[in-house]
Amino acid sequence: MHTRLLAFMLVFTLAGSAFANINPADGPSLARQAVSKDPNEAATAIRALRAQGPAGLEAFVKAHAEAINARRLEIASANPPAASSFWLRLSQAMDAIAGQKDSFAAALYWYTDFNQARAAAQLSGKPILSVRLLGHLDEELSCANSRFFRLTLYANQEIAQLLKEKFILHWQSVRPAPKVTIDFGDGRRLERTLTGNSIHYVLDHRGHVIDALPGLYGPQAFLNELIRAASLAGQVEQAATDEAGAALLRDYHTARLKELAIAWTNDLARAGVKANVASLTMPTSTDSPRPPRAEVAARAAITKMVVAERPVLRGISTEPRLLDAQPEDLGWARIAALHADEARLDAASQALVRSKNLSRFAAADEWQRTLATLERAIAIDTVRNEYLFRRTLHEWLAKAGATDDLAALNERVYAELFLTPSSDKWLGLFPEDSFTGIENDGVHK
Repeated sequence: MHTRLLAFMLVFTLAGSAFANINPADGPSLARQAVSKDPNEAATAIRALRAQGPAGLEAFVKAHAEAINARRLEIASANPPAASSFWLRLSQAMDAIAGQKDSFAAALYWYTDFNQARAAAQLSGKPILSVRLLGHLDEELSCANSRFFRLTLYANQEIAQLLKEKFILHWQSVRPAPKVTIDFGDGRRLERTLTGNSIHYVLDHRGHVIDALPGLYGPQAFLNELIRAASLAGQVEQAATDEAGAALLRDYHTARLKELAIAWTNDLARAGVKANVASLTMPTSTDSPRPPRAEVAARAAITKMVVAERPVLRGISTEPRLLDAQPEDLGWARIAALHADEARLDAASQALVRSKNLSRFAAADEWQRTLATLERAIAIDTVRNEYLFRRTLHEWLAKAGATDDLAALNERVYAELFLTPSSDKWLGLFPEDSFTGIENDGVHK
């Protein structure tokens, strides 16, 4: 009993250390100051609210509920107005407090200190949903997949409610997201990110891996897997011993492997796919001892390649053919069509996606084409992630039973599944055999 009490006190200390000297009663006043026109006053208030944790975000949302709800209604309307200067200050302040870009859509609080997340999980009894990504979740130009998480998953109202009720949220940057700027010489510029992938880990309060969702999933598929993972985490927490919990995890991941094998066979039959099964089931990889090219890694995330990155990546590639449609793509599209409903965006997500370019999507037909393309790409990502990467993760976790070495697992995921090993500082964008004709190949250090 004495040991358990000491452990609880330690957890309480970790949870409260970041919130020291903060009076919760100051929340409404700080919320008003956080949107001040005075940058110094706003920054001080934002830091204080962020330090209060979820309570600080809740205080901010409560104080500005009318403006937040009004903006949600505006972007859902047929002709949304441009954001006002006040809204820009409010949304930037809320993003900084929440730790997520576009946080007004769902008002989720994200820890960026893993020890604080673990402490909160210990106190609440909830599992942790920890995201690993390139860049930062609270900035516009994080990697493409994490941007789609914000737009199509976290903004989804059912998912947002589940995340608030059942999980402690945390994110950590694996490395910066590569960015490229195209200057047209007449004042116009295009800014994009290139390469990179993201993954959600479900962890218990000790940081042991319960499950993992690699890449982008359709909203309904993501919701279903989160519900399943939360239930599993609860069972592991209730296990009599660590060994019993590890055995439960091994049994779960072994069973999921069998379920995926059956689902795969059924989907092939239902879709009438006659293509070489090996070409559909084996992840794209390279036999070269050199790091994988960015063009090869790009195919690990269809949505970001098709919707966000392929045009720019093709423009700088020395082997653009690697980005062309492959014979197996048709098979994946037919399988994905069986699961189209799992990739449908709800009204809140649609509104947020559309708000990203109000002038472009003013025409209904342009918006509908874009939405249809996005949902098709997400459906393909969903089935590929389940049948390729998730299958491999289940194999790894079935052998491990339980692992608290998340760093090692994440390193393996990025190296073997996402094909972007940390050893390649160029993320496949500067192959050894490339030549540009530019001084030092355009490299600046």
